[in-house]
Amino acid sequence: MPVPVLLVGRSVRLEPLAPHHTEALAVAGAEDRTTYAFTPVPHGLQASHEYIDRALADQAAGRSLAFAVVRSTDGRVVGSTRFLELDYWQGPLVWPAVPGVPFGDPATAIPDAAEIGNTWLSPGAQGTGINTEAKLLMLRHAFETWGVRRISLRADARNGRSRAAMERLGFTCEGVRRAHSRGLDGAVRSTAFYSVLDEEWPTVRALIELRMSGAQPRKRRRKTLIPA
Repeated sequence: MPVPVLLVGRSVRLEPLAPHHTEALAVAGAEDRTTYAFTPVPHGLQASHEYIDRALADQAAGRSLAFAVVRSTDGRVVGSTRFLELDYWQGPLVWPAVPGVPFGDPATAIPDAAEIGNTWLSPGAQGTGINTEAKLLMLRHAFETWGVRRISLRADARNGRSRAAMERLGFTCEGVRRAHSRGLDGAVRSTAFYSVLDEEWPTVRALIELRMSGAQPRKRRRKTLIPA
């Protein structure tokens, strides 16, 4: 399974999620919770403790790799994110396929595909560029260190804000799976799926870096038809 790693950017660092983050995570989750309609966010100290315990149990089983999102300017924990749905394609071909099971030593295995998810930020960190840089750090690690073939993301189809953010960063929408699962509000939800492939990564990376620089992607010029 992938080993925990520290990912450091200019405005954010992603620290391996650990028990010492419990109190800070509880503080971050206690801010205005109206933006958490589609994402499970721990509420209170006990809930944060259980949240981290579950994340570490999944990590020990090789199912995910979780991070605390830390703002660089003040060292404050402002949320969490993780790699999950780790998939391994190495070794002998077995059919039917057994997803999520590495070939060889699980302690040294690295995934061939993964998903980025369970991402949330406190309201004060939303819209500040932290999420964009966090995504860049994770994508860069996945494609350039692990060498994955695909990174996926998903969102409740009703979550227009998250879907728009994914599309701005260059992710390709693969479609919407209707009546896919139960949503956080208890309603049956449809899920929008997005992805980036390894051959698309250089273009997506350039787009994200351009947005982080404050520049806007160049728009295609419309041809002006001159009447004959």
